[in-house]
Amino acid sequence: MEGDNRQTKSGITRRRFLAGTAAAGAVSACPGALAAAAPSAPRYRVAVIGHTGRGNYGHGLDRVWLEIPETQIVAAADADPKGLAAAVRRLGNPRPYPDYRRMLDEVKPDLVSICPRWLDQHCDMVLAAAERGVRGIYLEKPMCRTLAEADRMVAACERHGVKLAIAFQTRYSPKLAVIQRLIESGALGRVLEFRARGKEDHRGGGEDLWVLGVHMFNLIHHFGGAPQWCFASVEQDGRPICKEDVVEGNEGIGPLAGDTVHAMYRLARGATAYFDSVRNGRGSPTRFGLAIFGSRGVVQMFNTGQIPDTYFLPDSSWSPGRTGKRWIPVTSAGVGKPEPLENRGLHGGNLLAVRDLIQAIEEDRQPLASIYDARVATEMIVAVFESQRAGGPVRLPLANRCNPLTMLE
Repeated sequence: MEGDNRQTKSGITRRRFLAGTAAAGAVSACPGALAAAAPSAPRYRVAVIGHTGRGNYGHGLDRVWLEIPETQIVAAADADPKGLAAAVRRLGNPRPYPDYRRMLDEVKPDLVSICPRWLDQHCDMVLAAAERGVRGIYLEKPMCRTLAEADRMVAACERHGVKLAIAFQTRYSPKLAVIQRLIESGALGRVLEFRARGKEDHRGGGEDLWVLGVHMFNLIHHFGGAPQWCFASVEQDGRPICKEDVVEGNEGIGPLAGDTVHAMYRLARGATAYFDSVRNGRGSPTRFGLAIFGSRGVVQMFNTGQIPDTYFLPDSSWSPGRTGKRWIPVTSAGVGKPEPLENRGLHGGNLLAVRDLIQAIEEDRQPLASIYDARVATEMIVAVFESQRAGGPVRLPLANRCNPLTMLE
């Protein structure tokens, strides 16, 4: 079955899940040791693609290579002349190109960073890089605008043997291995549900779902398994969205609607997941993050990056006001232990991600946050709008690979 094939390629089996978690912990625990072990001469030639004014260079996807000894940035492309000049200064004077296709043709890099936050060019950029024989791609999230684009990107990378890693920086956090140990040891109990929220600022609703929810969906997929179905509602001003509510979304998202999103998913490992976002409903401090509810306690993780704020509540009632139980900080060293690592935020996550991408190329495996994981997260987003359009639950993988908002009547 097509769905089973995708599940296998995205690494959903228990063996690969545990191996991936262990690999992330190993890479995260000793990034300095890995860098020290690298040879002094660069072995990988890197090209950077940005677009000033249309997503720029993402969250540091250009600069990350400067700290990877076995790589050298040899070229940068940006259609904006001022932005290109600034990138050349910032990145150590690589060859400048106004056209990324010409850069790929002439430079023939081993690795490419596709940096713009705006996702409307992601598909074309990935196809161009894959078709020209690059070995690896580091891509800013979200992956692309539609599932049809995602399918084309996957097909191109498969056809040309390209490893693609998506910038889900939290996937590489060493804290994920600690959370997995809480699950495996039984300390958290049986995992019953996942609850995630976006930042719920002015982007709350559909834009929050795309831009920030994508991080949460990757974590839900990682811990809970592949989504089986989605049942969701999308509202505008307190009523279900209609065709007239659809507008062109920010950051190249394409057709978009909704200031309120409520979504429910059934996951392969038996738990249920929820995602919610309400415009201008943000908390202080932020509620942006993921909570994992087990039969013996709760884990909460806030924000994204290398060392996200994480806490464990050993309370089967989930109600510390009644039981007097306390939230215990979770670090990369374990529950209630001091944090031994410097928190370098998203940049730290980028360092771990590109290190893993290089290892994936050398070991001929998928990156920990692979193109298949990126497609699953995209599918979880699109399923929200497809469920709203259908008026009920929809099964995943979705049969409809287009943007459901273009099909509203």
